[in-house]
Amino acid sequence: MAMPRNIRFAICLLAAGMASGLVAFRNDPPTPSPAAIAVPASPDPELKPAPSTPIAEEKAVLGDDDTWRPEWDATIEKALPDDLLSPKMGRKVAQFCPRFGSISEADRRAFWAYLFQALSGAEAGLNATADVQHTDPQVAVVDGVSHRMVRAQGLLQLTYEDSRRYGCDFNWKADKHLPPHDPRKTILQPENNLLCGVSILENQLIDQKKPLMSVSSYWSTLRPGWPGNRVFVQQMRNVPAACGTPRMTMPKRVTAPPKNVDSAGLVARGD
Repeated sequence: MAMPRNIRFAICLLAAGMASGLVAFRNDPPTPSPAAIAVPASPDPELKPAPSTPIAEEKAVLGDDDTWRPEWDATIEKALPDDLLSPKMGRKVAQFCPRFGSISEADRRAFWAYLFQALSGAEAGLNATADVQHTDPQVAVVDGVSHRMVRAQGLLQLTYEDSRRYGCDFNWKADKHLPPHDPRKTILQPENNLLCGVSILENQLIDQKKPLMSVSSYWSTLRPGWPGNRVFVQQMRNVPAACGTPRMTMPKRVTAPPKNVDSAGLVARGD
């Protein structure tokens, strides 16, 4: 029996509608999976240039190009761990930055950049290729990585053994055939040297919970009463204005310097 015309027409309309819907469905873009949805990158931290230390100011007057570079501030400020930026760190740096706990994070970053500049001024005169072999029997020891007498090198006067202790990016095998002051040496490259310094200071202040000025600091310039400590304190007088006025008092002198200790302490390098 033939299907009535009106029913055939309705079926055709229904089929056409289903087909057009199917085409439209196929043309719609697929819904992205959660894994495919882009996550906005974390914004870069606000960075502020650190002031010049007294030694950097003197070098500028003399036209000495062997001095601190503004890009080194950024290297340090970007590498700072959250613990060093915490307002709670204010009690450890109160002598030099009384307002540390209340200033902005950008100002706290600038303070640490300034501190490393002052540390470099006291340790190496801001000379990125400084290379010193000490002759004092107390510190003339064998480097555990190079297996040669320890040489303090770069902006922060570090050693190849620090690559093992603190995960620093120093490559003795690549460096050993280069001249002592060759800027191609991994240990003398400012970024490597400074990032290593951040790790060392974090170990002292956070992991070992020691004060900034400690008799067992890695750097002799941070040990009260040791050679260079007075120079470091003097270099800290130009801290960022947000810090407030630093107290330029010398720490109590240590009458008997500590003996070298193992990697659990920070005097192991000794200088």
